[in-house]
Amino acid sequence: MRRHRTAASVLLAAGALIAGIVSAAPAGAADAPTSFRPQHTAGFWTAERMRAAQPLDLTLAPGTVLKTPKTTGVPTTVAPTPATAAASPTAFPQAGGAWTGGGAVVRTSGRVFFTFQGRTASCSGDSVTSQNGSTVITAGHCVKYQGAWHTNWVFVPAYDNGNAPYGQWSATKTFATPQWVASEDINYDVGLAVVAPLNGQKLSTVVGAQGIQFNGGYNKPMYAFGFPAAAPYDGSKLVYCSGNSGKDFLLSKDHSLGCNMTGGSSGGPWFSNFNESTGTGLQVSVNSFGYTFLPNRMFGPYFGAEAQAIYNTAQTS
Repeated sequence: MRRHRTAASVLLAAGALIAGIVSAAPAGAADAPTSFRPQHTAGFWTAERMRAAQPLDLTLAPGTVLKTPKTTGVPTTVAPTPATAAASPTAFPQAGGAWTGGGAVVRTSGRVFFTFQGRTASCSGDSVTSQNGSTVITAGHCVKYQGAWHTNWVFVPAYDNGNAPYGQWSATKTFATPQWVASEDINYDVGLAVVAPLNGQKLSTVVGAQGIQFNGGYNKPMYAFGFPAAAPYDGSKLVYCSGNSGKDFLLSKDHSLGCNMTGGSSGGPWFSNFNESTGTGLQVSVNSFGYTFLPNRMFGPYFGAEAQAIYNTAQTS
């Protein structure tokens, strides 16, 4: 997640979730493709490298002008891929704590690892229902930042302190909204990845997949999940926040939720209609940023027509 500062914002991408609005991309970015085939070195992500991966600090130039996303599209819902599990109800609201309820979310959510500017970094992500059965959704800055697409990109569902109980899923292609690619506009901080089969099986077959909803509106009860790695968290476990969401009244058009998750939770899923017993819901956003002058509050992009378009491109890839 990223944190916006009054004078300078910091975006916590790969592992960091405290930022602000993102600085403009290099000239010519508007013509850049919205997808990338990341290089991956087999065996690169050892347990030690995963534990040592650091949050990616994204700096934001002051005075960034944000485009206003359209939020009047027709609501579109993709049902979840069923996952069987039992869970005990947990507290609502929750400002941030370890998820102990179990359910499908334990398997569908995970940590994202990648290389950015020569260093290892981490974010969070979630397996979502798709035509190809191999689609992960995360934040845009978790696939591309400062004009560069991340490499060595893997998704580790149900990450557990260096362990990958369901394996490491390497991205064959990563995607971001055109608005993120062109100018790293925080309102469109949405990224996706299509991952290769592992041991002959697709991701959704192994861990299940959550439903997703576009143009679902604002001001709803929400659950946010992620793997924050900055203090007081260490990235070793799944953390969640829950509460009644609102709409950012400051610089963005994002969802807003009381939440103390830190760097590393970027890209983790936000759910409406979340069922604590089964751990399933409709994903409507991802952890994106926070303001440094407004602690314990998280913001996530609205899933409108732009997010739906890039999702459709990824799920048919």
